[in-house]
Amino acid sequence: MFPVAAVALVALMGGCNKDESPSPSSQVAPGSEMAARPHQQIATVNLGLAGSFVVLSKSGITDVPSSAITGDIGSSPITGAAIGVTCAEVTGAIYSVDAAGPMPCRLTNATRLTTAVSNMETAYTDAAGRSNPAFLNLGAGNIGGMTLTSGLYKFTTAVIIPTNVTLSGGANDIWIFQIAGTLDMSSAVRVILKGGAQAKNIFWQTSGAVTLGTTSHFEGVILSQTGINMQTGASIKGRLLAQTAVTLQMNAVTKPN
Repeated sequence: MFPVAAVALVALMGGCNKDESPSPSSQVAPGSEMAARPHQQIATVNLGLAGSFVVLSKSGITDVPSSAITGDIGSSPITGAAIGVTCAEVTGAIYSVDAAGPMPCRLTNATRLTTAVSNMETAYTDAAGRSNPAFLNLGAGNIGGMTLTSGLYKFTTAVIIPTNVTLSGGANDIWIFQIAGTLDMSSAVRVILKGGAQAKNIFWQTSGAVTLGTTSHFEGVILSQTGINMQTGASIKGRLLAQTAVTLQMNAVTKPN
């Protein structure tokens, strides 16, 4: 028979083990409905002059008409001939490094574009370099069906959004998603904002390409080291900032408030 003190010690140890919390990366199964931990306060990503563009790329903008773009667009250092958007599709300015840009609305301003692209790259590096994420590899990269509070989310793999995802937080809350692989959103799926969350405060930093499926709706600023591809009828409230090309196909692209 165990002494009373020994029995009490065993019971205490057992209670301690039961109270241990799982690590953030193991708290949720892929695709499950959940609310992340209380929101994490992080600083915004400074876009600099890149923040004045709704679409900015280094190697061109292709388009299957007609798209509806609200905000300024531009591409550099590639020639303006690689901007395949017509003036009628843009409510804003089309900036080109040379006279080969779309006519008659094109504005030639290589200096402005060079600065904007440099600021875009700096913003990408800033977002990619943030430390102490609230979650690591949440849902094994599948965030469909989740409700996510503000904070830093790090993924060492690709991220998929096969069903609606909700970002819930206040008007000043910041989200940063660090994605080492690709980001793929399925057709007809939506990013939903709740509680006053704003697209201008959501940053999707991706090393791989981004693909937004047909008729899907996205929210936030995409900072991609690779291409950004919007499939037929997809829409975004945010910014498409790519270090290669942006591909449009009858899309609605609207700058955030």
